[in-house]
Amino acid sequence: MPTRFSLNAFLILTVFCLIVLLPFAVGIRLIPERLTTAGGGGHNGGTNDGFNKLGPFMEAPEYRNGKECASSSVNRDNFVSSSSSSSNDPSLVHVAMTLDSEYLRGSIAAVHSVLRHASCPENVFFHFIAAEFDSASPRVLSQLVRSTFPSLNFKVYIFREDTVINLISSSIRIALENPLNYARNYLGDILDRSVERVIYLDSDVITVDDITKLWNTVLTGSRVIGAPEYCHANFTQYFTSGFWSDPALPGLISGEKPCYFNTGVMVMDLVRWRQGNYREKLEQWMQLQKKKRIYDLGSLPPFLLVFAGNVEAIDHRWNQHGLGGDNIRGSCRSLHPGPVSLLHWSGKGKPWVRLDEKRACPLDHLWEPYDLYKHKIERAKDQSLLLGFASLSELTDDSSFL
Repeated sequence: MPTRFSLNAFLILTVFCLIVLLPFAVGIRLIPERLTTAGGGGHNGGTNDGFNKLGPFMEAPEYRNGKECASSSVNRDNFVSSSSSSSNDPSLVHVAMTLDSEYLRGSIAAVHSVLRHASCPENVFFHFIAAEFDSASPRVLSQLVRSTFPSLNFKVYIFREDTVINLISSSIRIALENPLNYARNYLGDILDRSVERVIYLDSDVITVDDITKLWNTVLTGSRVIGAPEYCHANFTQYFTSGFWSDPALPGLISGEKPCYFNTGVMVMDLVRWRQGNYREKLEQWMQLQKKKRIYDLGSLPPFLLVFAGNVEAIDHRWNQHGLGGDNIRGSCRSLHPGPVSLLHWSGKGKPWVRLDEKRACPLDHLWEPYDLYKHKIERAKDQSLLLGFASLSELTDDSSFL
């Protein structure tokens, strides 16, 4: 009887710890290894089946640091060890992105673009958030990332969708109701506590400039996030008439002069985020939305309500957004005037879909050189030459084509 009691007590304690201590995510750390998209290769059939359905992707080139880069303490040969020590490395640039089967091709292209243009690519550490119940398991997604970028510094976290599922209300586009869209709300809880600062990027972006420049953004005063602001945009359109007619709600907007900003590119101070309980503040607006419809646009409006007017303004070049058109038709759009450091296909239209369907918009061809999907390498070896540029990075210095 004492043995059975002790065992039962141990099991209860274990379950309690799993429920209480890991409500948001658990991490996967993989030992670097070369994976093949063909059968065999030493992996079980189930893993290979899932792996093959998502790929194949070409292996990306190796991007190495120059002599001017600070050395990183990340040990790729011991990737299974705790990443907390490596996350503390002050030379690292931390980038958080979601990872799922639907947008995987976009995520791979985004990572490729960051590495290609980074001054110190080996010092970029990626934090991928994968949905617990995605059609492709987080482990399969992890293996595919590792096979595509063999030397990449990264960690995958499993996002528990039941954390947010009951807070999500219907949106004007069903894709905006995906629980993974709300993972950015929980980065302060999901990422290791040693990660004090992070750049969040959507999966439908590419960078054509050094990510370190964005990383070096100074968040002045007590500001928690930085993003390009668009104060000329009609802020009122992001909320319903019921919101604006309410005698109290408009007065609860955080900033005195709120401006629209896009949450697909943000620099986030996670220390201030955690101290200020900003996850709870976002959830409060989502809970109100369930009772009284105050917006129609998924995960963006709560961020506007909590942060608009208190955002560190970053140069617009770091989020040339809206390239996917609106949320209904996804029509072609042009770039905003000015230099370009990051292109963002927010909206319904995604470049990989339009390219595959042979109805690409002109700007979709700027995304194409970063695409590593093997079945779509039926193109010129250097797409940038078609645009008259020796390199896409020249877009940051010459916008005469706009």
